Amino acid sequence: MTDTAATSFRIKGWHVLAAVVGFFAVVIGVDAAFLVAAYRSFPGQVSVTPYEDGLAFNRDVARRQAQAALGWSATAAPVAGGVQVEIADRQGAPVQGLALTGLLRRPATEAGEIALKFSEASPGRYFATARPGGGAWDLEASAKDHPFKAERRLTWP
Repeated sequence: MTDTAATSFRIKGWHVLAAVVGFFAVVIGVDAAFLVAAYRSFPGQVSVTPYEDGLAFNRDVARRQAQAALGWSATAAPVAGGVQVEIADRQGAPVQGLALTGLLRRPATEAGEIALKFSEASPGRYFATARPGGGAWDLEASAKDHPFKAERRLTWP
């Protein structure tokens, strides 16, 4: 009698339909759960002030274009007791009389920023006193009255 009971079950069309619908219901449910979890953890807002960030970006692009029109180039190096920056014009002549300020930052952290005030040591050569710790530092030097900014990675022993 058990043979006839076991063989009496047959897969019918509604069984297949229920299995397919059940499978896709599980897939859609899991996808929806992941989507909700992803959206709650990061809703996509990168900045609280996107309009102001866009304006700042546009100002930076305009400054970079004005800097490119100047044709100035800069080199920077750590020297004994500080930082030296040399600025030359398009023809390689030293650029004199600039009011340079700068900032030294660690590449991986915001701790330990050092503000720099450069003075002209010789024509086109500017020096700022600084005693950063050993390792890599990012220098950002900018001219006060000109659209010029130089960014370099410097390494102290």
